[in-house]
Amino acid sequence: MSEEEKLLKEAKKLPWEDRLFHKNWKVRNEANIDLAALCDSITDPKDSRLRELAPFFKKTVADSNAPVQEKALDALIAFLKAADADAGRYGKEVCDAIVAKCLTGRPKTVEKAQAAFMLWVELEAVEAFLDSMEKAIKNKVAKAVVPAIDVMFQALSEFGAKVVPPKRILKMLPELFDHQDQNVRASSKGLTLELCRWIGKDPVKSILFEKMRDTMKKELEAELVNVTGAAKPSRKIRSEQDREPEPEAVSEAAGPGPAEESVADTPQEIDEYELVDPVDILTPLEKSGFWDGVKATKWSERKEAVAELTKLASTKKIAPGDFTEVCRTLKKLVTDVNIAVAVEAIQAIGNLARGLRTHFSGSSRFLLPVLLEKLKEKKPTLTESLTQTLQGMHKAGCLNLADIVEDVKTASKNKVPLVRSLTLNWVTFCIETSNKAVVLKVHKDYVPICMECLNDGTPDVRDAAFSALTAVAKSVGMRPLERSLEKLDDVRKKKLSEMIAGSGSSVPGATSSAAVKNSGGGLSSTEVSEGSFVKKSAASMLSGKRPAPAAPANKKGTSAKSGNSKKVDGAGRTETAKSSESPEDIEPAEMSLEEIESRIGSLIQADVISQLKSAVWKERLEAISLLKEQVEGLQDLDRSVEILVYLLCAIPGWNEKNVQVQQQVIEVITYLANSAAKFPKKCVVLCLLGISERVADMKTRAHAMKCLTAFSEAVGPGFVFERLYKIMKEHKNPKVLSEGLLWMVSAIEDFGVSHLKLKDLIEFCKDTGLQSSAAATRNATIKVLGALHKFVGPDIKGFLTDVKPALLSALDVEYQKNPFEGTSTAPKKTVRASEPSSLSAGGLDGLPREDISAKITPTLLKSLESPDWKVRLESIEAVNKILEEANKRIQPTGTGELFGALRGRLYDSNKNLVMATLTTIGNVASAMGPGVEKASKGILSDILKCLSDNKKHMRESTLSALDAWNAAVHFDKMVPYITSALTDSKLGAEGRKDLFDWSSRQLSGLSEFPDAVHLLKPAATAMMDKSVDVRKAADGCVTEILRVSGQEAIEKNLRDIQGPALALILERVKPYGSFQELVEPSKGGSIGLASKTNTKVAKATSNGVTKHGNRTVTSRAIPAKGLKPDTMLPVQGISVQPQALLNVKDSNKEERERMVRRSKFEEPRIEQIQDLENDMMKYFREDLHRRLLSTDFKKQVDGLEMLQKALPSIGKEIIEVLDILLRWFVLQLCKSNTTCLLKVLEFLPELFDSLKGEAYSLTEAEAAIFLPCLAEKLGHNIEKVREKMRELTKQIVQVYSATKIYTYILDGLRSKNNRTRIECVDLVGFFIDHHGAEISGQLKSLQIVASLTAERDGEIRKAALNTLATGYKILGDDIWRYVGKLTDAQKSMLDDRFKWKVREMEKRGEGRPGEARAALRRSVRENGPDVAEQSCEVPQTISRKNYVQPDLNMERHLMPRMLAGVSGPSNWNEALDIISFGSPEQSVEGMKVVCHELTQATNDPEGSLMDELMKDADRLVSCLANKVAKTFDFSLTGASSRSCKYVLNTLMQTFQNKRLAHAVKENTLDNLITELLLWLLDERVPHMDDGSQLLKALNVLMLKILDNADRTSSFVVLINLLRPLDPSRWPSPATNETFVARNQKFSDLVVKCLIKLTKVLQSTIYDVDLDRILQSIHVYLQELGMEEIRRRAGADDKPLRMVKTVLHELVKLRGAAIKGHLSLVPIDMKPQPIILAYIDLNLETLAAARMLTSTGPGQTHWGDSGANNPAPATNSADAQLKQELAAIFKKIGDKQTCTIGLYELYRITQLYPKVDIFAQLQNASEAFRTYIRDGLAQMEKNAAAGRTPSSVPMSTPPPASLSSSSPEFGPLSPVQTNSLNDSKLSSTKPEPTSFNLPPSYTEDYRGAGNAINTARVRAPENALADQRNERFIITSGTLDAIRERMKSMQLAAAGGNMDDYGTRPLMSVNDNLNLGLSTQTRTLDPHPGMENPAQGGVLPMDEKALSGLQARMERLKSGGALEPL
Repeated sequence: MSEEEKLLKEAKKLPWEDRLFHKNWKVRNEANIDLAALCDSITDPKDSRLRELAPFFKKTVADSNAPVQEKALDALIAFLKAADADAGRYGKEVCDAIVAKCLTGRPKTVEKAQAAFMLWVELEAVEAFLDSMEKAIKNKVAKAVVPAIDVMFQALSEFGAKVVPPKRILKMLPELFDHQDQNVRASSKGLTLELCRWIGKDPVKSILFEKMRDTMKKELEAELVNVTGAAKPSRKIRSEQDREPEPEAVSEAAGPGPAEESVADTPQEIDEYELVDPVDILTPLEKSGFWDGVKATKWSERKEAVAELTKLASTKKIAPGDFTEVCRTLKKLVTDVNIAVAVEAIQAIGNLARGLRTHFSGSSRFLLPVLLEKLKEKKPTLTESLTQTLQGMHKAGCLNLADIVEDVKTASKNKVPLVRSLTLNWVTFCIETSNKAVVLKVHKDYVPICMECLNDGTPDVRDAAFSALTAVAKSVGMRPLERSLEKLDDVRKKKLSEMIAGSGSSVPGATSSAAVKNSGGGLSSTEVSEGSFVKKSAASMLSGKRPAPAAPANKKGTSAKSGNSKKVDGAGRTETAKSSESPEDIEPAEMSLEEIESRIGSLIQADVISQLKSAVWKERLEAISLLKEQVEGLQDLDRSVEILVYLLCAIPGWNEKNVQVQQQVIEVITYLANSAAKFPKKCVVLCLLGISERVADMKTRAHAMKCLTAFSEAVGPGFVFERLYKIMKEHKNPKVLSEGLLWMVSAIEDFGVSHLKLKDLIEFCKDTGLQSSAAATRNATIKVLGALHKFVGPDIKGFLTDVKPALLSALDVEYQKNPFEGTSTAPKKTVRASEPSSLSAGGLDGLPREDISAKITPTLLKSLESPDWKVRLESIEAVNKILEEANKRIQPTGTGELFGALRGRLYDSNKNLVMATLTTIGNVASAMGPGVEKASKGILSDILKCLSDNKKHMRESTLSALDAWNAAVHFDKMVPYITSALTDSKLGAEGRKDLFDWSSRQLSGLSEFPDAVHLLKPAATAMMDKSVDVRKAADGCVTEILRVSGQEAIEKNLRDIQGPALALILERVKPYGSFQELVEPSKGGSIGLASKTNTKVAKATSNGVTKHGNRTVTSRAIPAKGLKPDTMLPVQGISVQPQALLNVKDSNKEERERMVRRSKFEEPRIEQIQDLENDMMKYFREDLHRRLLSTDFKKQVDGLEMLQKALPSIGKEIIEVLDILLRWFVLQLCKSNTTCLLKVLEFLPELFDSLKGEAYSLTEAEAAIFLPCLAEKLGHNIEKVREKMRELTKQIVQVYSATKIYTYILDGLRSKNNRTRIECVDLVGFFIDHHGAEISGQLKSLQIVASLTAERDGEIRKAALNTLATGYKILGDDIWRYVGKLTDAQKSMLDDRFKWKVREMEKRGEGRPGEARAALRRSVRENGPDVAEQSCEVPQTISRKNYVQPDLNMERHLMPRMLAGVSGPSNWNEALDIISFGSPEQSVEGMKVVCHELTQATNDPEGSLMDELMKDADRLVSCLANKVAKTFDFSLTGASSRSCKYVLNTLMQTFQNKRLAHAVKENTLDNLITELLLWLLDERVPHMDDGSQLLKALNVLMLKILDNADRTSSFVVLINLLRPLDPSRWPSPATNETFVARNQKFSDLVVKCLIKLTKVLQSTIYDVDLDRILQSIHVYLQELGMEEIRRRAGADDKPLRMVKTVLHELVKLRGAAIKGHLSLVPIDMKPQPIILAYIDLNLETLAAARMLTSTGPGQTHWGDSGANNPAPATNSADAQLKQELAAIFKKIGDKQTCTIGLYELYRITQLYPKVDIFAQLQNASEAFRTYIRDGLAQMEKNAAAGRTPSSVPMSTPPPASLSSSSPEFGPLSPVQTNSLNDSKLSSTKPEPTSFNLPPSYTEDYRGAGNAINTARVRAPENALADQRNERFIITSGTLDAIRERMKSMQLAAAGGNMDDYGTRPLMSVNDNLNLGLSTQTRTLDPHPGMENPAQGGVLPMDEKALSGLQARMERLKSGGALEPL
């Protein structure tokens, strides 16, 4: 025996795993063979051996040795045949291995791999199979991709679409279509065709075709023709094979037979709706402005809004959502007065129904009544849309017959007959489209309705009722109608019977056709199924021919309309073309010679005919000559033309060999064609083949070409060309083609192109002529295309882009020979017949335009709105590609949605996309031509808006788009849009300039253009523009407008121009005298004023004349040079004017101010200037407003002097028109004239002094008009102007609040002008110095000033430093709190400047910075509110964001310098001081600051401000809690409840933030809750000012506290409050009721609060410290004692019952684990604590009722399992020990506590050496057990060396320990998911990142010694160190033994630690006082709510993770000796 044989023999003894993965390949090979044999021998799929073998295959099939791999696949196949569906769990990994290793192997290997895949599918592991296929098709090697596609193809064809979901395959296909390998593409096509067999062609087309290239589409369309019949699965999955075979046999036998079966097997079985992904339309609907649009007053806007919904809802599948509000809106719109809106709304409902289907059922029922009611409208469009929508709702399944019964009953009784008839028609449709079962259920409801309608007076209703009854009978038979028919008279009965019989006769035909169709499908299905076990290729689905040439041939055949297709197309064309001929007339009928001779009769002599038959050519020639003479002599030729042509075609015929005879025959036919009034087309068809052959002959060419030209004149060249294409293409003689093309050249030159279908001609030339191998043919084709170029121009090149370069160069040469002449080229010859022109499809140039509506797919439109900019860009490029494919010639049809999508992209945030969109729109316009104007839906206005962009590239792109638009449509179509754009205020100066320049260029190319006059008004207005460039451009445009517009048009439009603009235009038209005459009469009157919305002028003006008093004056003076000098009065003549300077009689100032909104400063717009002019004309005297509105600055100065002189006497009137004056001042400040500006600045101080004298304060609107402009213009470039403005700003403080002015100054800090920013910074310093009290709440603005110290401009830096130094002087070091984050360089600069400021103050004796402010704060604290009252402080309003405070109307006056900067709280600490020590009214100011800070912190929850506030949260709430009683007492004295509202609002803002609420300490919470509950019970509160609101606020605040405050503290506080309250705590003396009654009410309120907390305890159980809660319950019960408890239990005491309820809920939720939280309860005291008895009682009760809750998610607590056991396991030591170990293993599983966990486990092994801890780890992994052993050994070494766990941190985290499949030891698994998520699995409060001590450990220690708590806080390591030297051995499993052991531990701890703890104070267990911590504890943990990392590098132990026993042991060892047991 050889070594190899020995090896193989020995190997057979090895386990399967060793054999299969042996290093010797032969061993592996033999193992796989044996494995296959073993699997073949197994007959039971449940055999355990199969489960053992399954995991091996993922490695065996990936064997590196090919033969072994093949055998492994054999074994896998055998395994899969033996296994059942349970093996599917291994499918994913095995399939992935096969994909990775087997698909690129040998052919046999690949085949076996595919067989294995099929078996996985058979075992229902389809998802794993498809997952692996997704990976396979991404393989870079094409060789591996093809088998993957083939196996998907085979799986689909054999198992069908129900097993293999087509949806996933559809998602894989698009990337395969573009694969570089042709075999992959072919296979993907085959797979696509197979999909079509299963789900139908249409779904596949709609989903996939848009993702294909055009070539692929054509090929697939050609192949789809061969896909017929229905597919049927030939193979079943394993679970179906195991069922009884009888049903299968029956179904196979009945397969192709009955119609019902065929319906079930049709491809439509899988609905396309299920294959597409749903689209969310609600989100884009919100963004589209739908809700605003549907409420618009204009019907067009409403229609557009609903159209947007219709468009969005047109998607195939809509994602479900809340469409309630949409349907309510649509219901209103269905009844809209405008029909178009109603139609759109109805269509939207239909689309929603089709897209949502059953999700729209409720809405459909809601909308149905109004839709049926709307059927009364007679408009066809409305009726049609209603019908479609109603039918769509039923088809989609939104409504069924049962749902609509009541609505149909109502509608059938409607008074409008149309409603009744159409409703019944709809019911008929519903019955016909419903299945029989549904109709059987509801026919009893519908038959009576129909029977009643049979008696209706309207015939239509009766007919509809008959139809409905017929449908019922057709569906369910005659039986349901029998009784009803008996009631009918004979006439109706007979009619109904006839209708039923008629409908019934058609049914069998339909059934048989369906059966026939299905039988074909059945055959194809069986053909496929025959090879079900043979390897199939997806490419085999393709036909043998290449599909590529088939598609163009098909296309040409269709376009040429030849042969049989000609009949169909001709029929369709007769509907549109004005042709009376039928298609049959074109094709000639066959006629024998005898028939011809008989019909020709005596027309031609018999001997001539006999001679024509002669075999002698001379006789034939003589006969044809005689025939020609006789034909020329015929009088009535038209009747004989057809028969003569038939004769000539028969004899001598076209096969005549003699040339002379041929020539004579052609001449006769030419004569007939020229002479006949109507030459039949069939005659042309008869002759055309013969004539075309004669053209190829040199001898007859001239005659034949002349004949063809005669044909063209007779029937039109289009028909001749169309018939010649096919003849020339198919003819074998190449000369027929080449010479025929040359004739076409002459025909084009003679007739032009208007009668030709250019697309067909160009395609013929391109596909046939230019592709010819004959040079003569190619040259002739080039000449044809050259002749076309002469007529259609360079656009023809777009159709020839794919021609070879050599031919293109030849074509270019030909184009140069035939330059484009356009329409100026008149045709030389005309057509006698009226042939339809092709202009409708092509346009003026005749070139064809393609319909691209099919390519504008929903996917493309959706991609244009994608959130990804790259997708949007690709979609824009896709539109350009579509244009190129259409040769840049498109029809407007179906492009509306495209323009809508492109409009959206014009507002894209990505500017590059906007420019790309503009280019695309220009291309679309060029490609569409004039049709773009209507199709674009006004997109031109959106294009023009792009000119407002400040980027030059954007404006250039816009102008390019305008050029393209102008080329497509005439300029007159664009003028309205341009006029609108020029008047748009948003169009910037550069945009207006560019648009005027562009318009000028367009007008310069025109000689006459009357429409240009519409541009005159905007151009005239622009001539007064601030921008020089705009004025210049407008001037040039006006020149062109006046040149091309007619005089009459200009005269009419001058009346629309007013003011200075008119004067400028009049100057330009001076040369025209008529214009002067036109304007002269207007001197005494006024030219009508155009105002947007100002109706006031319209009311006060009649024909342009305004009446003031009894005098009539002109309402507008024209400031033109032609005015008379006496129209302007001198200033000195003011006194003689009898009329008042200002007319304020009808002033409506409030209405004007209502229109003003504060906004960033902008230059006054044109319409604003016009409104100002209107107002000034109305309220200012004529001479004054003429001066102020003059363009001459001198006259404006005169007008100001008039006002200045009259100012003292018109102070009251000035106030009424102050807003108008301020608007005029703003206009002047924006102008560049310095003289006028200085005069304005001279007048304004006097004006404000006058206002101060009148004790007037500026309104908000007046300030919003003037101050933004003033702040912006502070940086004027003239120093003198800047000084005056600076002083003016300071002066305005006298008439407007400094606080509010300050906000405008801050806006100026953001100006782009450096000088403005410098001035505003200086003013900030001024306001801080002089008005610090008023702006104290806005000091955060110093951050802006501080940021300016980093500016490059030295002047700005200097100004900012000076201002901050001023702030330092007032605020002192507090200023650092307001300047924000600064760089080191900035801080250094500030330090230097502050030091300089200190020195300056010392020199001047002004004290130290911030000294005065600090002195006042101290006095407020010490003396309370008196200081504030004595120092005459006035509380100032502090401007706060999001905070509304009462408007304080207060007297403003200057305060002493010392108090000016410190009167109000400017920071947090000051605010808290004022809240604490100030009066209720004063504390309001502090609370405002607090609210402001809280709002800012809430807006930035992660910011540093929130962290700072958390530190002071407890202090804040403590202050506010103390303030509650003071404010309420203050309000009870009769004062306002304002302070009460503020204190409750501030508390509400605090407790709305969970982080702040959690930072409030327990004693503060106790105080607050007590105070709030007491005031809720106080009877005096409802009688206070706004008492009901205060009660509501108290309630809401209390609920917010319970929601957000720390729940542990809330529980503890509320349980403590269940005790009787101290009488001194009540806010008012006792009334009639006793304290007992009041306490009863109080405890009832507390119980309600506890109920609220307890209700949510199940969800918050891990958020509370159960030890603290149990301690408080324990204390409460112990205080009562058992006697009192028994007494109260009998009296049904609510507080006691509530405490029991809380305890019951805790026990129910935690089970026996609740005993693990008794660490703060002395469980060993004598007698035993009462709480233990209640816990045991609850455990027994709940265990008996099986109501115990699991201790944690996914875990079963040991205690719970024990509680449900009859044995008392809960009290056993074993159970306690298991709890201990579970907690320890959890710690070991956590990275952060693994060291402590190991040490505790080590201590357990020392304490209980007999316990085998590894017995508890049976389900743990080996790695985890090794980790435990190593860790324990390390701990033993450390203990021997005297090291603590803190000195040896465990760096390596432990491995996963236990298998999650083991329920028995679930809680012992510390790592079930990963170490970071353990906190979620534990039974304690999850704290993943923070291991802080609970707040209860550092405050309010009830029942625990300070020493113990201090020891916990200080160093948990000490306890561990103490444990290190102790050894205890457990000898008993009882609780008593454990207690004994604990006592001994206690004594040992007492002996060893007396020195540490003996001197510390003690606390009684039942002590109720809240004692503070020791000094040491306070030092260690000043903020218990914040993070508190432990000292020494080890985080504090999380005591919640310990069991109760372990926590108890810790306490006893630390200081248990101090507490007697």
